[in-house]
Amino acid sequence: MRFALIAFAATFLSTIGGAVAVEEGKGPSKVCTLRPLGGGLDDTDQVEAAIAKCGHFGTTIFGPGEYNITRKMTWDLVSSRVDLHGYLSFKPDIEYWLNASNTYRVIFLQNQASWFVVTGHDFVIDAHASGGINGNGQPWWSYFATRVREDGDGRPIAFTLSNVTRAVVRDFRIEAQPFWCNIVADSSEVTYDGMYCNATNQDPTYAGINIVPNTDGFDSYRSDKITLLRWDNSTNISVKDAICRGGNGIAFGSVGQYVQFNDIIDNVYMENLKIIRQDLQIQPNHHQGVYFKSWPGSVDGVPPVGGGGAGGYVSNVVTKNVTLEGVIVPVHLYQTNGGHAGDAPSKLQFSNLSFVDWTGFSEGSNQCSSAAPCPGMNFENFNIAVENGATPTYTCINVVSETGLPGCEVIGSA
Repeated sequence: MRFALIAFAATFLSTIGGAVAVEEGKGPSKVCTLRPLGGGLDDTDQVEAAIAKCGHFGTTIFGPGEYNITRKMTWDLVSSRVDLHGYLSFKPDIEYWLNASNTYRVIFLQNQASWFVVTGHDFVIDAHASGGINGNGQPWWSYFATRVREDGDGRPIAFTLSNVTRAVVRDFRIEAQPFWCNIVADSSEVTYDGMYCNATNQDPTYAGINIVPNTDGFDSYRSDKITLLRWDNSTNISVKDAICRGGNGIAFGSVGQYVQFNDIIDNVYMENLKIIRQDLQIQPNHHQGVYFKSWPGSVDGVPPVGGGGAGGYVSNVVTKNVTLEGVIVPVHLYQTNGGHAGDAPSKLQFSNLSFVDWTGFSEGSNQCSSAAPCPGMNFENFNIAVENGATPTYTCINVVSETGLPGCEVIGSA
């Protein structure tokens, strides 16, 4: 991380939106300090003003508390630092946010909406495990519990990094995201060091029912050299020390949705993962541990809801030292996502996938495409037991070569 450090003697005070901002000098040494206005007042103006003053070659410090954010917001950060000791609280006005003019569409994938976008290069955002984003998701989850959810329907991604180079996001918390928690897109050399995402339903009307789908912890698209610590053409992804409680597990895909593009996921290393299935009354549909999915080879409709027919590949993926608790299927690969009977097989190939030092309770299934069978499926020290004590079973369909999986039943074609 490159920062120019030049000291200036001048110090002066300015006022941003009613909160005091202190700027020490100009250029690389300037510092802006904010505190919440409180009383239900709108903090968006003062936040944007501080970032405009200190987002390039400066430091912006947010004091503790909640900052009321009422409209879409972009931070352009260059050789700078943000210390976020409080929460950016996005107002839960569902109809407002669902109006496409009130969010950004910087993510090409499925035309998803974003209400907060960070762009730029050579910056650090440190939330000190005491700040981040409050998405106020409960009204969203309850609202969509009785309505149809579709990709691209306008539910906003909580935290979007777009066109970012050389950045660190540290000890950042996201509470109650309405939709996806994070996405990094069209970016490179980004490290997330300590990210917490929590989407927990508190509405007793829907106890025991999953009304928080699509609250993905992390998504990446067309990005390179991304590192996740303590926690889509995407390449060179590193993940270490991650815990997933509930949800649907860790997914690669869905890929192959946009027929005009080849999807590529290459060189991914994941180590020290714990995937825990919650009580069925809390999270009834957590089935997979790590899973891979693609659309079929036929085109059925258009994105963001339909699609399929694209090529590409997913290759050189290593998952090591993985512990499962109560997950139904530890490793699941299927290439019929969004498909129908009679669809052409996918031409997108999964290859060189390694599963090393796995323990826990589950069963397994790999169903590759007959048009692009899977070579290089490697299982090493894969010790997964069935909770009821039965002999574990493994199904392998259109798998060209596999090593280390005892009793894998290879079935010709799907």
